[in-house]
Amino acid sequence: MKNYLAIDIGASSGRHIVGRVDGGKITLEEVYRFDNGQIRKDGHDCWDIEKLVESVKAGIDEAAKKYAIDSIGIDTWGVDFVLLDGNGELCSDAVAYRDARTAGADAEIERDVMTFEELYSRCGIQKTSFNTIYQLWALKKEHPEQLEKAAKLLMVPEYLNFRLTGNIVHEDTDASTTSLLDAKKKDWDFDLIEKLGLPRRIFGKLEMPGATVGEYKGMKVVLPALHDTGSAYLAVPARDDKAVYLSSGTWSLLGVENSEPITTKASCLANFTNEGGAWGRYRYLKNIMGLWMIQSIRRELNGVKYVEGKNGDATIDALKELSDYEKGRKYSFADLEMLARGAGEYRVTVDVNDHRFLNPDSMIAEVLSAAAKDGKAPSTVGELMQCVYLSLAECYADAIRNLSEITGKSYTSINIVGGGCQDKYLNSLTAEATGLEVFSGPVEGTAIGNLIVQMIAGGEFAGLDEARKAIAR
Repeated sequence: MKNYLAIDIGASSGRHIVGRVDGGKITLEEVYRFDNGQIRKDGHDCWDIEKLVESVKAGIDEAAKKYAIDSIGIDTWGVDFVLLDGNGELCSDAVAYRDARTAGADAEIERDVMTFEELYSRCGIQKTSFNTIYQLWALKKEHPEQLEKAAKLLMVPEYLNFRLTGNIVHEDTDASTTSLLDAKKKDWDFDLIEKLGLPRRIFGKLEMPGATVGEYKGMKVVLPALHDTGSAYLAVPARDDKAVYLSSGTWSLLGVENSEPITTKASCLANFTNEGGAWGRYRYLKNIMGLWMIQSIRRELNGVKYVEGKNGDATIDALKELSDYEKGRKYSFADLEMLARGAGEYRVTVDVNDHRFLNPDSMIAEVLSAAAKDGKAPSTVGELMQCVYLSLAECYADAIRNLSEITGKSYTSINIVGGGCQDKYLNSLTAEATGLEVFSGPVEGTAIGNLIVQMIAGGEFAGLDEARKAIAR
């Protein structure tokens, strides 16, 4: 029996999960888990990239102690990158996507290079302030010397693969998040890249999931869908083509799979995105702020900082506005769900996609302020959570209405995968807001999608349809 190792890394933690096929079923075993955090460096919020490399290697070693590992695959969030010089050394920091350096970059590109409508018609990627195109524009202004020195741009999981194997291999699904790919050709848009004043040499040939990167300690390293949403979508055991997919984690990624990109004006106005999927698919979806809001509130209630080196004065002031806040109490996600359920008739909502919630000094303060403009600000932890829960469900419903209008399809169900599928209260509110049947699971959707690509490459399944049947079992 072959053993495959999925290394699934999110914004706050990573996990190493061994998967195998036993009697036609996919079985999972978590063998290692680690924290992933940010540090304040040279005025920016950055990933602790060397600590991340160490954690990846430590988890592989733990897995190898228990099992003979046949292949390894790494997936992470999208858009973030590092630059390597000609000697394979870092010549940039791994600046995190929630950093404020991109402020105003979109307006400058639209003024100096091309309108967003034209950009969207080429790349099909929704506008979010942290897209790689905006990060590179900001980097070119602040540190042009880094781009001058750079030989290669590597997305975060590509860099981790490089540190394991010594080989540089670029992958389609993660590259698609940059807003620098021609959506129809599924390759770099070098005309756009030149218009932006970026060096052509740093953008390498793209490979599809399933390709081999190299070896680490005798174990094959394979490309899954490097972008975690690309992996998560592979694990959705949808009943038919009328199902909406929702990958629920730090971000909520809501949409469908298509065989062709949709880059129409209507799609642009609705701000949907066309990200690359395995085997040439397109993930047509809306990127929604997601459980980040709940995670951030919980950290603040529990006195935990997300970025080392940032103060929490705004949080201290905001907590004073919550009459039932218990200092010293450690709030669990279950506690927050329970308190939301007990919030009575409180029904005020906020726009969860408002930029104010991307990386605020205090998420609690921002929710209180936004809710006060539209109604009555929450006065308890329960009302605060109820506001976020209702707002997420309302946003999902709006996104599905837009999706139906653009695609001309009527959808009958929502398949929720990822850690957020365990939140029964949010699931019930989503069903109520959308009027659709909700199916939840698998929880480890991203890791399973990662494993599926490895297993198909390893000959366990003939293709995706067969693999999805194994998930449904």
